[in-house]
Amino acid sequence: MKANEIKICGLAAVRARFRRDASSIVRLYFDHPTSKKVGMMCRALAAARKVYRCVEPSELEKIADSVHHGGIVAVVEDRLPRAPTPADIASWVRRHENVVALDRIGNAHNLGAIARSAAYFGVPRMVIAGDPASAKPGAAAYRVSEGGLEAIEIWTVPEIAPFLRALSAAGYDVVAAATRGGADAGAGAKAAAPWALVLGNEEHGLAPDVQAACTRLATIPGSGQIESLNVSAAAAVLIHELGRQGARHRARPM
Repeated sequence: MKANEIKICGLAAVRARFRRDASSIVRLYFDHPTSKKVGMMCRALAAARKVYRCVEPSELEKIADSVHHGGIVAVVEDRLPRAPTPADIASWVRRHENVVALDRIGNAHNLGAIARSAAYFGVPRMVIAGDPASAKPGAAAYRVSEGGLEAIEIWTVPEIAPFLRALSAAGYDVVAAATRGGADAGAGAKAAAPWALVLGNEEHGLAPDVQAACTRLATIPGSGQIESLNVSAAAAVLIHELGRQGARHRARPM
């Protein structure tokens, strides 16, 4: 594969890429059961004189580098995420658009699951730290996201803390997900502000400078029998709660 190519596995993820940017699909491979579900894609690839093939399961595993391919693998041209400018952030604020920011989330499955939740609840974009420890969109993340990575914008920044300070200065309510020490996600919400949810590394949580750049901490109350939720589960809970509180604030009469 070329440096700018990645693999997308799973029918939902491949279909989502086809709907969003069919021209980016370079090659398509699928097993016999899946061949009955991809006629439209095959016709489009044939018209563009691109490769598509029905292959044996063993070959599909080799192409995917995984047994978890969901019966289909698309090799696609992928554009590298870009960094937001101050003008981008200002336009997000004007449109009251929320953000999920990831501080060194290292597991690609978590990245995909968070993107799926963000897309499900209507968060338009996710920002990923440029740290080498951060998972990047790839085959596993696309498969787990079930099309979520196609439904939202992906951005990257060299460091999360300065980006969060810029969000706060622009008017965002920057909410750090914390295992302990935070309040309910709805407590202290800024009525007229869009929010940015910040999620930390699976093992180490938020870096100190990242946490310091947030305007408040949010903790999900639990039974105490387990210390914390998986970060992707916590993301779904907090995105839902922040969205619910935001809708409640906007519905109140001025």
